[in-house]
Order: sequence, then C-alpha cells, then structure tokens
Amino acid sequence: MIDVELPPGPPTGALARGFAACLASVTERPVTDLPRPGEDLAHALGAWRSWLAERGSGLVPIADPVRFQWAGWWIAVVEDPADPGAVGAEVAVLAFGTPPGVVLSPQAPGLLGRATADLRIREAHAVASLDPVLHRRQAGADLRGTVEGLAVAPAAEAPMQLLGVARARAGRGFDGDRYAAGAGTFTPRAARRPGYDLTLIAAEVLDGMAAAGQVLDFAGTRRNVLTRGIDVNALVGRRFRIGDVLCEGRRLCEPCVHLDRLSGPGVLRPLIHRGGLRADVLTDGEIRLGAPVRTV
Repeated sequence: MIDVELPPGPPTGALARGFAACLASVTERPVTDLPRPGEDLAHALGAWRSWLAERGSGLVPIADPVRFQWAGWWIAVVEDPADPGAVGAEVAVLAFGTPPGVVLSPQAPGLLGRATADLRIREAHAVASLDPVLHRRQAGADLRGTVEGLAVAPAAEAPMQLLGVARARAGRGFDGDRYAAGAGTFTPRAARRPGYDLTLIAAEVLDGMAAAGQVLDFAGTRRNVLTRGIDVNALVGRRFRIGDVLCEGRRLCEPCVHLDRLSGPGVLRPLIHRGGLRADVLTDGEIRLGAPVRTV
C-alpha cells in the first residue's frame, strides 16, 4: 500500500473521493489514474469494477463485514464516530488483518488503527484477484542467516519471555509457548492446522521501523524467533533448518489489530507483508542464540 491523501473536491462527494483514495492506496496507483464518474459512490463502484477487471482484479461485496475475517485488503464505508447519525456522516477506510484494523482513513485520520469491530460498518468490499490459479513456486536460491532472539509466552496475551535456548517439538513448537500448549489466541479449536508451531521475524524489519522513528522490540512482535541476514518471506513453501531443527515455511505471519492492541498503537501498518513467517516444526531439537538459519 501507499499513502494517499483525500483528493480535493466538494463536501458532497467526500465519500466517493475517500473510497477512491483507499483503492488507489491498495493498488499503488495514483488516485488520478482511477475513473472519476461523479460524486455518487454506487455509480463510482461500477466504474471502478470495470477498471479493476481490466487489470485482473475486482471489488467483491462483503455480505457480513462485521464478522469478515480475511488476510487481505478490504474497503469499508463506516459511520464517522465524530458525527454519528448525521446525514452524510460516512467515511471510507482501508482495513487489513485478521482480526482487521484500519490502516488508512483519508477522511477521518483519527480512525487509523481502530478495530473494524468497533465501527458501524454500512457496506464493505474486498479487493481481490480474478485469477485463483495457484502457480507452482520456482526453486529458490540457498538462503542463510542467524538467530538473534528466541521467545515464548506461556499463555495467550501473556508477556513474551526471552530465552537463550529453546526446545523445539515436532508438530508443536517451543516448550513453554502458548501455541505448543494449544492455548494461543489464534490456536485452531477444531483440529491442528499447519502454520501454528513457530513464528519468525527479521531483525531488519525492526531496524527499519526504528529508523523511521517507531521503536518495536522483538518481544513486542510476539514472534518466537528473531533472524538476521535471511529473507523470511522467501521461506514460504520451503524447508529450512534453525540449528539442527528442520522446519517448513507455511505462510506470512501478517499483523492484525490484536497485535496493535497488545504492543502499542501504530504497529499494524508498518508490519503489513513484513510481519514474519508462520512455520511448522518437523523435528525435535534445541535452538540457541546465534544458531544458523539455512534452507535445505
């Protein structure tokens, strides 16, 4: 996403312009590239669907946005809490994460970081690709890095505890961690699913945030392993070792409004697509600070 300001115009068309700014942000196109059919949002949505279809994407209406959970972008029209109930007091916001939070609010910047569950949503649309084909990943280059941090939390929402040595268990995760015990906030309740054993995040992400003036320490990320020198996003779909422990990358560990609530406001946006990796643990073993991380 990119930052997009509310385009200038009359107050009567502010909602359509706010929605256009959100759509421009997620597509990373200048807002001037979008069709501007007028001030009516319903008319504009039709024009934007055609524009997106020409580019292999679409706007999908969300039937129940209050309960909507999707690790992707969606745009909601919400009641402005600063002027509830007033005619025309609606603003467009861009949401992300599961559970979702507001990551862009051109009309009402004060909504940034708010959980969508706390807002009155009038309508919502997911921004999605029209092509669901899953292309086979190409074999990647050998990747190498090191472990800079290890951490567990004994219970959901409990403070993270830093470790010098962690004991990994196949199919479970780190001893002493809430997900290994099946007690994490997002632990599947019905049956075990892949991607819940272990989480990793790159130290370079935290360095970049600090350079931008936003300090988030490793414990605040609520991830299990802090790495340096390896692209953790590139480990999705690949097997790798942390020390002698064999793991398999499953998917990105995207941020959500839950993390924003626990670790301080403002961490959701900078961690989008940089929040780390979810992985399975395939073999038992110990992992120590300084251990190598390498693909196999």
